Amino acid sequence: MSARHLAITMGDPAGIGPEIIVKACNALAPRIAAGELGLLVIGSGPALDRARALVGGEAIPEVGMEGDWPALAFLQAAPEGAPIETGVLSADGGRLAFHAVEKGVRLAQAGRVGAIVTAPLNKEALNKAGFHYAGHTEMLAELTGVKGSVMLLAHGNMRVSHVTTHCALEDVPKRATPQRIRLVLDLTQKALRDLGIERPRIAVAALNPHAGEGGLFGMQDIEVTAPTIAQAVADGMDVTGPVPGDTVFVKLRAGQFDAVVAMYHDQGHIPVKLLGFHVDPATGKWDALSGVNVTLGLPVIRTSVDHGTAFDIAGKGIASERSLIEAIEYAEALTARRDH
Repeated sequence: MSARHLAITMGDPAGIGPEIIVKACNALAPRIAAGELGLLVIGSGPALDRARALVGGEAIPEVGMEGDWPALAFLQAAPEGAPIETGVLSADGGRLAFHAVEKGVRLAQAGRVGAIVTAPLNKEALNKAGFHYAGHTEMLAELTGVKGSVMLLAHGNMRVSHVTTHCALEDVPKRATPQRIRLVLDLTQKALRDLGIERPRIAVAALNPHAGEGGLFGMQDIEVTAPTIAQAVADGMDVTGPVPGDTVFVKLRAGQFDAVVAMYHDQGHIPVKLLGFHVDPATGKWDALSGVNVTLGLPVIRTSVDHGTAFDIAGKGIASERSLIEAIEYAEALTARRDH
């Protein structure tokens, strides 16, 4: 087994995860054959076979948790239940998705894989199977015993970490505490350094319009965010803000910062996804996307695609593997830096 193996979890086998995994393996085949990269796919064997029949590709040998693995290998996540129907939500799909991640975490904790790269799962299917998580981030936090993980989205030079994610908008101010904001700043700085940026420049997005406009639009930015930033600067960090949300991402794209800390889910997700999704002007449909989701603060490295299960196009062979390949590349970079 090579330290370069990455665990690729299939996500929901009824979604596009199986086919984008096969497409990514095909695209990366020269590197795998050359011994530059090792991939361990974890998920549903029948779903993987269907994807191979759909898009083509070499058979991937099945292995167990122990022993040496070939450069490209497959590990069954859990026993199969009722047949999984492509594009159809089911409890079995959620169950297999959970156990794929669980196995990936255990292998990473044991040092058997360098990182985990996750294909998309479906939250409804996950909860239908009895695993009550809002998503991958919360699941990984519990599996690794971590309480303070952070989501970072990346597309090119657009790197955005989040103070809050899966919660109601009305709950954001109470969750955006000085302690939470500082944790996000610290983990964002560490991630940027792991990516080779020695002196990261971080901007913090304001919660309210115009950063509160001197208190006319709320006091959170003035009373909570600004003092937290001031303390971070006093501690030697290069942090700017709070910067109004309607301009901070333009400045990030222009290269004035290396990352932005967003206060809530949509504030951070919209600019990254707007740039990452490619829309065909002739049809008005998106046909490709770029972007990576990285979970910060875990004892294991985890990256992910920046899209969902796309049940509506699953099984048609048209799903793009671009985001998955970028997630693999991010995992490689972070693994190499951590090993070094």
